[in-house]
Amino acid sequence: MSVAKIIEVNASSKTSMEDAVKVGLKKTSETVKNIKGAWVNEIKVVTDDGGNVQEWRVNLRITFVVT
Repeated sequence: MSVAKIIEVNASSKTSMEDAVKVGLKKTSETVKNIKGAWVNEIKVVTDDGGNVQEWRVNLRITFVVT
């Protein structure tokens, strides 16, 4: 029997939403082992006065198995 835990992580990228997800997972994997999956809980953007996206922000729920 396995036990899984879910943590929430916020990550950002100036490039894309996908890059923000990758950044969040990579940074989390430095200290959390056995990551099995993640889902994007929320997406936000920071814009300039002209409405252009300056930064993508995501809230991730990351699942990992507790050993």
